[in-house]
Amino acid sequence: MTAATPDPRTDVPGRIMAREMAEQPAVLRRLLEEGAPGIRQVAQDIAARNPRFVLLTARGTSDNAALYAKYLLEIRLGLPCGLTSMSTTTAYGARPDLTDVLVVTVSQSGGSPDLVASTRAAREAGAITLAVTNNPGSPLAGVSEYHVDIMAGPEKALPATKTYTASLLALYLFVEGLRGGDGAPAKVLPDLAEQLLARQDEVRALAARYRFAERMVITSRGYGYPTAKEAALKLMETSYIPALSYSGADLLHGPLAMVDNVSPVIAVVTDGKGGEALQPVLDRLRGRGADLFVVGPRDQVEQASAGFVLPTEGVAEEVQPILEIIPLQLLAHEITIARGQDPDAPRALAKVTETH
Repeated sequence: MTAATPDPRTDVPGRIMAREMAEQPAVLRRLLEEGAPGIRQVAQDIAARNPRFVLLTARGTSDNAALYAKYLLEIRLGLPCGLTSMSTTTAYGARPDLTDVLVVTVSQSGGSPDLVASTRAAREAGAITLAVTNNPGSPLAGVSEYHVDIMAGPEKALPATKTYTASLLALYLFVEGLRGGDGAPAKVLPDLAEQLLARQDEVRALAARYRFAERMVITSRGYGYPTAKEAALKLMETSYIPALSYSGADLLHGPLAMVDNVSPVIAVVTDGKGGEALQPVLDRLRGRGADLFVVGPRDQVEQASAGFVLPTEGVAEEVQPILEIIPLQLLAHEITIARGQDPDAPRALAKVTETH
């Protein structure tokens, strides 16, 4: 069975995650066709209030989506952004002046108490608050001034897949709306996502290569860095392989010393300025004899030990992360099954994590 045609039996490990990964093209298409007008209106309303900078709040997978938004906002709009430390508000009771600051809280469920509490405090402190969730009726949406629905539908597998790519697309459309853009570069994504999911057998062969890995390092730069962080999270929470994610620049500042020819290194090479900035890192990794796995353009994959070619020609750099993560989701799924585990239900995890 492939990810596009998940096994209908209920006792097959990873069946739910496979089904939800397979839904991603439809989710992206729905968001572009049905959700985009509402997102654009929210963006126009917020742009009219001229926020002076942006704070992004999230946990887990949503934190990686928020990091993607940070790159978009700083590069596309030149708007200063920061990732918040919620404990400053929820644990320490800090109350900074957030007048005319846009606070964007990203959460699949919109139910975590610390996200709700910090967003409520931000609004009381004068912030413009926006919730980006998969649940319009959530407590987080209720305490926020504005809401964007990512329209992914119910997600039952513990590892987030379709809600992650939907969050990325919703955030991209929101940022484009802030700058008066129409989001046209995203229109190619649903069809390309379908093409990637159809290559399940290719990913399964790669999973056989890495099923016994004891550790992985994942690296990227620019727009690809959130993909590296999300891929590491997916591998750790499904297969339990320790996966360390680094910006390529940070990897050279010390962690490169742990790279050898045994532990695989996955490099997410975005076709554009981020990929160009990663080239010195790739050269160093090859020089150390690393088992280098590249997700990116064909010319980059051909210089690696193994890889997965992405269809990047004609795809804007800023939307490539929505495609980059798909083969890595599939890889986490397939490695987990190859190791005799069930990616649908990782141990010790709950779908809604209630932190305070």
